[in-house]
Amino acid sequence: MKALILVGGFGTRLRPLTITTPKPLVEFGNKPMIVHQIEALVKAGVKDIVLAVSYRPETMVKAMEKYEKDLGITIHFSVETEPLGTAGPLALAAPILRKDDTPFFVLNSDVICEFPFQDLLLFHQAHGDEGTIMVTKVDDPSKYGVVVNRDHGASSVIERFVEKPTEFISNKINAGIYIFNPAVLNRIEERPMSIEKEVFPFMAQDGQIHSMELPGFWMDVGQPKDFLTGTGLWLSSQARKAPETLATGANIVGHVLIDPTAKIGPNCRIGPNVVIGPGVVIGDGVRLSRTVLLAGSAVKDHAWVQSTIVGWSSTVGRWSRLENVCVLGDDVHISDEIYMNGARVLPHKSVGANVSEPQIIM
Repeated sequence: MKALILVGGFGTRLRPLTITTPKPLVEFGNKPMIVHQIEALVKAGVKDIVLAVSYRPETMVKAMEKYEKDLGITIHFSVETEPLGTAGPLALAAPILRKDDTPFFVLNSDVICEFPFQDLLLFHQAHGDEGTIMVTKVDDPSKYGVVVNRDHGASSVIERFVEKPTEFISNKINAGIYIFNPAVLNRIEERPMSIEKEVFPFMAQDGQIHSMELPGFWMDVGQPKDFLTGTGLWLSSQARKAPETLATGANIVGHVLIDPTAKIGPNCRIGPNVVIGPGVVIGDGVRLSRTVLLAGSAVKDHAWVQSTIVGWSSTVGRWSRLENVCVLGDDVHISDEIYMNGARVLPHKSVGANVSEPQIIM
């Protein structure tokens, strides 16, 4: 079995974190985002994984060496000299994807869910056609491109795709996870090409593409507010599947993940929906909720941090208050008694004045 992960480019939506670290290597649940996907693919029997990369490939190569060895797989790097969109990378990687007649998975690198790849494979093999898209239901389909199935939804065969419908026709959207037979590569050229606009509609016309509904949660975590929402959904999933991995205690509220190397002072209140990374130091009387603290960061005494991502080796000062989706890049330092509302702070900066409205601190 084979898979291709669309790693993509600069990760601009998740800045300032991605200024110093490629998006797939940003830790989600204390593990690089892409590793969640790779581990799930391996459980489904995948042995060859292609990473379609166009930004800092050398960093990705070095980071993946450990996982390649530990998981007993081969990770190939398909480096784009120009961005090839969501379809072109499949043509570029065709020699690997065509190496045998087995189907291959394709997925976007910033999607988080429970990754039911084995179920998807069985569903795809059962219908025998060219491709299968995983779909997920949303409350407001007008913001997305929706998937419409034949026979008023009774069939798994996709009839058409409708971009941002103005009236309700379906609440199922593309979840960014696919499985294809190698024959799909005959539809794709090695050029900038959109799989959603230039491949899927023609597969639908030919009756060669099906949908399977994704069970459980789903989130595109490619921007900060969705990263935080996705963290909460993922923690809830962990609480059902592996509750022993989450923290418990008198100072813990809801679902919280704490790395064993983190140090936490007395009189704190942590949660819900908090992830604390390796080497993090938290002072006395700190309040954390809906927050991610990345490796080596610190939150000093009596700080109040909500809906925030604190970047690697960054510091939040004593009695400071951060809220409304603040994001601190790598090595950022917030002085004592600072209020920050929705600020994004670029790496290696110090902030010594209040930030009362959302803005970028450069």
